[in-house]
Amino acid sequence: MDERDDIITLVDEEGQEENFEILMTLEVEGQEYAILLPVDADEEEEAYIFKIENQENDEYTLIAVEDDEEYDNVVAAYEAIMDEMGEDQE
Repeated sequence: MDERDDIITLVDEEGQEENFEILMTLEVEGQEYAILLPVDADEEEEAYIFKIENQENDEYTLIAVEDDEEYDNVVAAYEAIMDEMGEDQE
């Protein structure tokens, strides 16, 4: 099996593993975030937003964004980047 740098495995509260594709990382108000989509997602499934907390030794922890305002700010930044990318392709 090919190992891809843009695929990570997360473990939920019940110990279930799920693979996610890293769609993008971005910085909003000095904080770094990751936009993740389950590898087996269908077209209608929405991506997840996680805050990236850097640890020692180049390791990091992903923390779910639970604050509505923070979530909305990240979504707005993501949508702005995607709009800009779409305009660049036209």
